[in-house]
Amino acid sequence: MPEFVREAVAARPDQTDRCDATRPMTGAEYLASLDDGREVYIYGERVAKVTEHPAFRNTARMIARLYDAMHDPARRTKLLVPTDTGNGGMTHAFFKAPKTMEDLIAGRDAIADWARITYGWVGRSPDYKAAFLATLGANADFYEPYQCNARHWYKFSQERVPFINHAIIHPPVDRDRPPDQISDVCCHVVRETDAGIVVSGAKVVATGSVLTNYTFVAHHGLIPLQDRSYAVVFMVPTNAPGIKFICRTSYEMTATAMGSPFDYPLSSRLDENDAIFIMDEVLVPWENVFVHGDVEKANNFFPRTGFLPRFGVHGCTRLAVKLDFISGLLLKAIEASGTKDYRGVQANVGEVIAWRNLFWGLSDAMVRDPKPWVGDYVQPNMDPVNAYMIIATIAYTKIKYIVEQTVASGLIYLNSHARDFQSPAIRPYLDKYLRGSNGVDAEQRVKLMKLLWDSIASEFGGRHELYEINYAGSTEEIRRYALFGAQASGNAAAFMGFAEQCMAEYDLNGWTVPDLSDPGDLSYHLMRGGG
Repeated sequence: MPEFVREAVAARPDQTDRCDATRPMTGAEYLASLDDGREVYIYGERVAKVTEHPAFRNTARMIARLYDAMHDPARRTKLLVPTDTGNGGMTHAFFKAPKTMEDLIAGRDAIADWARITYGWVGRSPDYKAAFLATLGANADFYEPYQCNARHWYKFSQERVPFINHAIIHPPVDRDRPPDQISDVCCHVVRETDAGIVVSGAKVVATGSVLTNYTFVAHHGLIPLQDRSYAVVFMVPTNAPGIKFICRTSYEMTATAMGSPFDYPLSSRLDENDAIFIMDEVLVPWENVFVHGDVEKANNFFPRTGFLPRFGVHGCTRLAVKLDFISGLLLKAIEASGTKDYRGVQANVGEVIAWRNLFWGLSDAMVRDPKPWVGDYVQPNMDPVNAYMIIATIAYTKIKYIVEQTVASGLIYLNSHARDFQSPAIRPYLDKYLRGSNGVDAEQRVKLMKLLWDSIASEFGGRHELYEINYAGSTEEIRRYALFGAQASGNAAAFMGFAEQCMAEYDLNGWTVPDLSDPGDLSYHLMRGGG
């Protein structure tokens, strides 16, 4: 393993002051960091090396592109800003705690630039967890008595830009019972030692965690924690003894075995494998602990740490980039189908573009109207964050339906495999019967439609619809967040006051304000003698 990676990833955050690193990892260093003995299982076997296994290798290389972009002179100016840790280095802009609107915009723009490298299809990219990591320096005191750990992790993550993900949801087992009544399943502290806490249990859904350096573990659920053994928030290296990942089926490997890059251009390289994250007697060193035994803090991780509004900026911006991509595909599809001048088709495409515009507008509103936070730090505006979290659950399914309705049978009027074009027996028929309109030949039309199919209708596409619907958590709970946020900010009282202002201008006897005229003799009821 390269020396830099040994320092940048394996080093303990409390030792960062003694590590000489002024730059994030490169793509090659990131890939080398994954060869650490991590315990990953898929299709009944343990994976020897994730960067070489057909279930993960291309997705890993797409993540490596993100790290290489930070060293590309053409992109680094859009991605990097100076650190505030004193190491004289540069960091991805979203990893630095913002103090101004300009800081927030720089972070948002860096999210967008990274998202374009993966065409918007990687939801849990390394900057995703920066939504949390960049709060640790500003809001370290929330984690008392572990505030020093928070500050060390802020410095460590900003200087190294490690790939960190999270697993914060209890498994969908006996969800009608509190976690302490499902002790054989839910994450809890087994015992304390001089070296740290020992934890066991499972978490979901560890999206992309097989390709990360660390996993952040916390609590988020509809049933609050009651037992202090379950009130724990910590960070754990991916290769820690006792950590096991049991992966769902690999869309990347299926695309490799049954298709080709031509047939599954997204599945074959952008599959963030979702894994069951199991901790079997895992030692978590004290320096990696943020909350231990504090039920109130563990239950309030989401609303009080500052993670939530930043999480919204990342999610909304990444979705907006994805909708740029889908809008472009749809525009190309209707041109290839010869329907671009149909009135109904134009209306459908316009609606998709309007949804795209909405999410870019919400992203702008989040960062261009910041709110004061801790000390001299600022946070994104939570009102558009709440709007994004709710509307995204509706919009993505609607957009998918519009594409299916608009392109219709063109999505399945396709041959089986790229190899078909190599067959002299059928190539003439493909060229004749599968060609598109406006000069689009059969090979280009099929290439386009297969990409669109992979976006919305393949197993990969179906997973993305499920992801966008449930991205922010319970669809009921996020609507309650909007209500509670309005109550906390004073907006709810202002809304009621606005309504009450109107109601105060009249009563049973008529208008109560001097500039409006009562009905008087024009009242039908008065004319009938109603008094």
